[in-house]
Amino acid sequence: MLTRLGRLAVRRSRAVLLGFLLALLGLGAYGAGAQSDLDLSRWDAPGTESVHAGDRLREHFRTGNPNLALLVTARDGDVDSPRTERAARELAAEVGDLPLVTDVTAYWDAGSAALRGEDGRRALILARLEGTATETREELATLSAELTRTTPELDVRVGGQEEISRQVGEQARADFLRAELFALPAVLLLLILVYRRTVAALLTVAVGLFSVVGTLAGLRAVAQVTEVSTFAANLALVLGLGLGVDYGLFVINRYREERAAGHAQPEAVVGATRAAGRTVVFSGVTVAVSLCALLVFPFFFLSSFAYAGVFVVLTAVAGAVLFLPAALARWGHRVERHTVPASGFWHRTALAAMRRPFLAGAGVLTVLLVAASPLLGLRFGLPDERTLPEGTSSRTTSEIVHREFPAEPTDTVQVVLEGVAPDEGAGTSGYAAALSRLPGVFQVDAPEGTYRQGERTGAPGQDRLTAPDGRVRLAVVPTQEAMYGDVPAFVERVRDTPAPAPAMVGGYPGETTDFRATLLDRLPYAVGIVLVATYVILFLMTGSVLLPAKATVLNLLSLSVMFGCLVWVFQDGHLSGLLGFTPTGSIEPSIPVLMFCVAYGLSMDYEVFLLARITEEHERTGDTVRAVGEGIRRSAPLITAAAGILALSFLSYATGGVVFLKELGIGTALTILVDATLIRVVLLPVTMRLAGRANWWAPRPLRRLRVKEAPARTPADRADGPGGEDGSGGEDDQGGEDVLRREYV
Repeated sequence: MLTRLGRLAVRRSRAVLLGFLLALLGLGAYGAGAQSDLDLSRWDAPGTESVHAGDRLREHFRTGNPNLALLVTARDGDVDSPRTERAARELAAEVGDLPLVTDVTAYWDAGSAALRGEDGRRALILARLEGTATETREELATLSAELTRTTPELDVRVGGQEEISRQVGEQARADFLRAELFALPAVLLLLILVYRRTVAALLTVAVGLFSVVGTLAGLRAVAQVTEVSTFAANLALVLGLGLGVDYGLFVINRYREERAAGHAQPEAVVGATRAAGRTVVFSGVTVAVSLCALLVFPFFFLSSFAYAGVFVVLTAVAGAVLFLPAALARWGHRVERHTVPASGFWHRTALAAMRRPFLAGAGVLTVLLVAASPLLGLRFGLPDERTLPEGTSSRTTSEIVHREFPAEPTDTVQVVLEGVAPDEGAGTSGYAAALSRLPGVFQVDAPEGTYRQGERTGAPGQDRLTAPDGRVRLAVVPTQEAMYGDVPAFVERVRDTPAPAPAMVGGYPGETTDFRATLLDRLPYAVGIVLVATYVILFLMTGSVLLPAKATVLNLLSLSVMFGCLVWVFQDGHLSGLLGFTPTGSIEPSIPVLMFCVAYGLSMDYEVFLLARITEEHERTGDTVRAVGEGIRRSAPLITAAAGILALSFLSYATGGVVFLKELGIGTALTILVDATLIRVVLLPVTMRLAGRANWWAPRPLRRLRVKEAPARTPADRADGPGGEDGSGGEDDQGGEDVLRREYV
């Protein structure tokens, strides 16, 4: 198939290039409007108890999580002065008339101690904005500026979970835009340095741009039938450009090799498409499968990255095996080099490692295990305002509330009791009193009144906490310490408290707890899919049982280094001053899951490139040591260049203000660099040297399953070694040492 594609590209190069240009323009025009059709997301898990509780709150109580908070500061006296109270009540009435607002609770109406600062100078107005995350945050983009004000009576600041999330999204978009504006010219410059030919660099960037615009268009099309996260478009930018660079590098370099071997230009194009194209296809399938594992999670935030991964791979592979061959057929003479590069540092390093496999392997393995060791202290937590940079308005508002208020009313745990009989008031009262005695509870608002430490302290609130159908709502207000501690444990204590009727526990703490639990429950399935699928793909490519297993272990080792870095830097706070973030003592779990799938796919991407070349050389010579050395000599410089360019693209996110992006950028870049250097150029050759003939073994019935489309061997090639397609070997330890000695001589 790839041979036929190569011949088609040569014969119809003009038509292929014209079709590519039209597709680029059409997809670009359609994809340019993708952001308007993509959606924002919240921390909730469909089908969980907290989501059902939220549905009951909306249907029967016309309320829900208070996601907007106004921090009111009295400019003269305290919040109880008549002048301040009058202005605050007018503000609360104004908020109640705003679009999307369905519920308003102000200190001056409720009289709750949880809504009053400890020094009496500040109080809170809480509101509920009803709608999707996209609708409420678009509305807040205008409301936030309007509600932030200073009058003769009041200073008003805007905060709350929805405002924090809105500003996280705005900051992330600005960070992505700045990163991409830096990455594109930097990638082009690096490609010019690698190729030493401007045309080759431009063609490679064209493949990346085609992947980017094609993916944006694909995401917009999918958004017409299901929800797609706005952040998937951001991943499309960096991943599309990165894979386009990777695939372009390998196709163009293989074309150069074919020309250096004496083939005419049309034959060189076909040969490069057949050999490098096969590797590109296997690589693309590996990356797509790794990202498609995100579909096991019932969150469109993560499934959107799976859609992006599929479109990135389809467009990058299409550009590499169709556009590039056509471009090389017309302008190939402008990308050729007339000198053959030296074997280089990586080739010498691999040969040295294979001469002393135990010493080299043990040394590198020790370094990697030490770097990965912080992973043992990994703690998953929930996000808060510290995700944003210091000085961001919503973060500052939250910090004031945390510092000066005894409780966190915006994080109220909502309990809905189903079917409470009229004569069970005493049971509800006892339940509320029991909840109020739990560690981390500031107060409980119940129909009979407000309970604090088991004692009723407030007046009844039947109108807001009961429904005509017998349902009862209790509001469990946590302390500040509870919300900055183990939130899931706090929620579980509430859920474990015996209730007088069937109870559902929700609110923002319940939603984030259920989100984390669902994520971690599904995680083993995602990991299993990635490991099994990539093993099968590598087996189909190499025909070996052992090589895919070793690749999996080495990939997991490089990912362990990535997670060790996340813990050491972002959880424990090392380098926080240099990188400009506030450590929280835990890691929000959805970003590491995304990073696992992205980094695993990219790491296996380089494994595919290297193993494909080593396998090809082994079939030609039958000598594992020689095949490894030659495969690294030809592939490692390209892998290093591609990895450096892709790592630079991800590292550009480290300059952003949102902690999630810093984690994604630094962690993924580190994995790529470690994988392309220590793993691929030391540990892989060492393990292959030690395994010898076993590298190529497979049960006879399975050998037929291998997908083969490699260049035909010549008689001269066959004379170089006795190896055959069944991988029966040809070298022993002594033979391998002889090869190494000849290489050094």
